[in-house]
Amino acid sequence: MNVFLIDGTYELFRHFYAVPSTIDVDGREVGAVRGVVGSVLRMLEDDVTHIGVATDHVIESFRNELWPDYKTGEGIDPTLFAQFHPLEKALEALGVMVWPMTDLEADDGLASAAVKASRDSRVEQVFICTPDKDLAQCVTGRRVVQFDRRAGVLRDHDAVLAKFGVPPASIPDYLALVGDAADGFPGLRGWGAKSTARVVGHYLHLEAIPDDVAAWDVEVRGAGRLAAELATHRDLAERFRDLATLRTDATVFEAVDDLRWTGPRAGFFEVCARLNTPGFFKRAQARARM
Repeated sequence: MNVFLIDGTYELFRHFYAVPSTIDVDGREVGAVRGVVGSVLRMLEDDVTHIGVATDHVIESFRNELWPDYKTGEGIDPTLFAQFHPLEKALEALGVMVWPMTDLEADDGLASAAVKASRDSRVEQVFICTPDKDLAQCVTGRRVVQFDRRAGVLRDHDAVLAKFGVPPASIPDYLALVGDAADGFPGLRGWGAKSTARVVGHYLHLEAIPDDVAAWDVEVRGAGRLAAELATHRDLAERFRDLATLRTDATVFEAVDDLRWTGPRAGFFEVCARLNTPGFFKRAQARARM
């Protein structure tokens, strides 16, 4: 079997800015909800059997306590923000397992699910469906891969190495130095993508990078300046790495069998009626009978 893990937050954002505005029977905006549910339904129709979705039930997490400028819900369009919880309810009614994350983030939920699913010998491949570079750290050979459904790009170990210049296990170290604007931490001054890939690609982890540039056995432009910056702000780099490191102990599922889609729940008809999508109900029923 193959397991597909969906980044519900990413999908909601993507559809919000890609699909036309649509209101439900109560006059509330639900275009993005309809878009994501329809997308997941198409996956089921394409013979996906085991599927789970992680969402950010709340935007803030424990990482906001580690770094004050870490991403928050500030600035998110209220019309988009209001669709988070309705999406979770709609997917649950469709019969899809959903992990609404609170203290942890959706990415942590995906990482935890990927680790757990990969431990089951019956699972051939785990597809983490998101282009988010954070999730590249979860890639394991060709068994656990990252899949950008919109672009049709699959990223295994070799593809991660080719894109970032570092292996999956070094992605948190890489992000610690270059930073992650989407998550709100800047990295260290002067450490760009090329220099970081060169250094981290060689040393793999922050601890292995010498403070003294004379001890470096890798050539990179501005090495002295980079070494001095790291030596001065190594504690900060380690904090950024902690921010970038996904947790794998989130409560997700007991067994991979829990992810098997067996059809919509009784409440899905009502959900479809409220979303003005009667076709969704008919399609889900037809797929469940196959």
